[in-house]
Amino acid sequence: MRAKNNRLCIYPKDIQRITGKSYRQSIRLLQKIRKELNKLQNEFVSVEEFCQYTSLKIEQVEPLIIG
Repeated sequence: MRAKNNRLCIYPKDIQRITGKSYRQSIRLLQKIRKELNKLQNEFVSVEEFCQYTSLKIEQVEPLIIG
């Protein structure tokens, strides 16, 4: 039996799958979220923070990032 994969952070490839935007646009969106949240360039953005910023429901986002 396989354990459930719960990830805390979101990556540009995940944003690309969710939004349908290009990889580069996904990187820009992630940078914009970091700037808005006053995070450093090397700090991660959580799935929850992404959902709050984009007004998406976490229940809709999780299946897309887990694969």
